Amino acid sequence: MKPWSWIPTLYFAQGMPYVIVTSVTVIMFKRLGMSNADIAFYTSGLYFPWVIKPLWSPLVDILKTKRWWIVVMQIIIGAGLGGIALTLQAPLPIRYCLSFMWLLAFSSATHDIAADGFYMLALNKQNQAYFIGIRNTFYRIAIVFGQGILVMSAGILEKLYSEHLPATTAIPKAWSVTFYMLTALFVLLYVYHHRILPHPEQNRGITSPQHTTLRHVIREFGHTFSSFFRKKGILPALLFILFYRFAESQLVKITSPFLLDSPATGGLGLSTTQVGFIYGTIGVIALTLGGIAGGIVISRKGLNSCLWGMTAAMNLPNLVYLYLALVRPDNLPLISGCVAIEQLGYGFGFTSLTYFMMLFSAGKHQTAHYALCTGFMALGMMGPGMLSGWIEEFIGYQNFFIWIIICTIPSFWVTRYIRPLTIPQARGEQQS
Repeated sequence: MKPWSWIPTLYFAQGMPYVIVTSVTVIMFKRLGMSNADIAFYTSGLYFPWVIKPLWSPLVDILKTKRWWIVVMQIIIGAGLGGIALTLQAPLPIRYCLSFMWLLAFSSATHDIAADGFYMLALNKQNQAYFIGIRNTFYRIAIVFGQGILVMSAGILEKLYSEHLPATTAIPKAWSVTFYMLTALFVLLYVYHHRILPHPEQNRGITSPQHTTLRHVIREFGHTFSSFFRKKGILPALLFILFYRFAESQLVKITSPFLLDSPATGGLGLSTTQVGFIYGTIGVIALTLGGIAGGIVISRKGLNSCLWGMTAAMNLPNLVYLYLALVRPDNLPLISGCVAIEQLGYGFGFTSLTYFMMLFSAGKHQTAHYALCTGFMALGMMGPGMLSGWIEEFIGYQNFFIWIIICTIPSFWVTRYIRPLTIPQARGEQQS
């Protein structure tokens, strides 16, 4: 199958559960009455499966095929979404929702391992570089779809149900119906990918008996980890992965509450529908353009020559939120324009991190090594994100966004040490 037939949908499917668990739940819990501190703590904690997914990534590398893991995880994700839809209208909905969200997070993390490994198996190096912007774009389209169209749909349903139901009933019901729609979407994605995904030659024969013995699994498991930490440039690489998104890890948890909170509390007082509209229209266009541009620039100039520019594009647009917090405009086009600037820069800059991790993972255990990289990336998102709500409640929105600007400094600092690196590989692989 041609890459265009499955790369967009595969990475859309990869992005959807991630954005639901880590971002959409921020808005949903805000609408259900949770505080910013609790929202940031619990939703950032859900990064944990992505942090520890390297522990089982060798199993995905050794057992079955990447294709098998992809389609199985997609149907499990659909089941988790259905569970959230069922519990939202039950007593103590947040407690039960969090349980299903943990299932969603673990199955999504496993899907990430398989999808990224499949991408590297099914494409040659040239196509990997060419499609890096495309896969990132559709991954981010999924994120914007979740934050935009999905949230906007929930907002419309909130308004519809509130006409004849109290808010305590209307809001949970609106979000429940939204998650039922998501369940149907993932069933369709499962059916499509079960039929359309190719069968890479490199991925065949892995399930033979000699490769599934306990001794073999343990040996490969140990070698996978040891070879990763023997790679050339491992320390600066890990620092880069951990701190490249240090500012964003905190910003992403507070932007939606900031847009939703009333002006009296320092927010912009937008409705759920308006927040969804901003991210789902202007945001998706800007993010798409940024992601595609990032992939094109890297494929033509190489990562080393454009890394500083991408780092600046990732971080400097965060200034728009400080502007919004200081001015607090009620002009929707102005707010949308500010979000568009930030999304454009983010789409362009994030491409560099993704491609760096692919280069750093090159070698025999590239699937598991890439999972290790994304695990460290998730750790870099989880820790600061868990504290961001408490920080915001302590210092307020304006001072929080000043803090975010200060937090961009580590990103530039680690980029200084990454730029000289080319394609680091494990020492044993270099010798061979």
